[in-house]
Amino acid sequence: MGDARRVSMADVAEHAGVSGQTVSRVVNASPRVDPATRARVEAAMTELGYRPHRAARALRTGRTQTIGLVVSTLANVGNSRMLQAVADAAAARGYALTVVTLGPDGIGPGFEQLREQGVDGVVVLNEASALARDAPAPLDLELVVVDTPGADGAAYSIVQSDHAGGAHQATAHLLSLGHSGVHLLAGPAASFAADERERGWREALVDAGREVPAVVRGDWTAASGHSAAAALAADPTVTAVFAANDQMALGAIRALAEAGRRVPEDVSVVGFDDIADAADYRPPLTTVRQDFDVLGVRAVAALVDGIEGGRRRTETILTTLVTRASTARRG
Repeated sequence: MGDARRVSMADVAEHAGVSGQTVSRVVNASPRVDPATRARVEAAMTELGYRPHRAARALRTGRTQTIGLVVSTLANVGNSRMLQAVADAAAARGYALTVVTLGPDGIGPGFEQLREQGVDGVVVLNEASALARDAPAPLDLELVVVDTPGADGAAYSIVQSDHAGGAHQATAHLLSLGHSGVHLLAGPAASFAADERERGWREALVDAGREVPAVVRGDWTAASGHSAAAALAADPTVTAVFAANDQMALGAIRALAEAGRRVPEDVSVVGFDDIADAADYRPPLTTVRQDFDVLGVRAVAALVDGIEGGRRRTETILTTLVTRASTARRG
């Protein structure tokens, strides 16, 4: 059998031809190492399979190299995609990830659970962001909140998609195809992302001098989209629907089909998110793409900057309209 002994800093130092102190500085991201030496040490770590011992490093630095993530639910696609993106970005920065979902008592117990596990900072996702905004910020945890209104002097960084801009673009696209109006299948009222997408839709209609119709609302699921869109499907004057996410767009397409209305011949439909399955809807879905991978990278980068340098920022990631076969020119 081979030697199962854990590779040590001394092993890395000998392999790289440097001192143990130099290896320690590289492991702890000290700026007091020249780039060539750092590269040689990192190459030795990779070759030997060296992994820093988190508990020992925590004793030396006061940091565990672990971050937390708080999310209301992982049942919707957007939150699941963000979890994957944050996990990948954290691993790339050398941080482990611990996830908690909200219980009936709000966000406080989630923060306390993560604090007990010794995380260095926390990313708060989407629907949980309103609770983070209203709750007292934990003084000993660095925070990044994804999708929340900006606030002067906020005790956290903010990273968000341009929800309003994407919704404005989607609505303007439908109007450009000759539709006299656009109906909104909105997300839940407590969601910042849903509110921003509604704002962008509303502003696009006002900018074009069009009537703003009553909103119908779902809860992000395809089933809620199907139920909420039933009234729209039964109204022959409805020729264009903007759904606030792709799952609800899928439900809306089903409701339209059940009412004998074809997409896009009778009704054009646009979604939001550009989930992996959107191109395989029937018909393939025109949608607004938000880049979950970039959001994850930027959220983790903002959190690490806060943990290691005390720097906070607000950052907005642009969205892109992806045109497919679910929209067509009217008449």
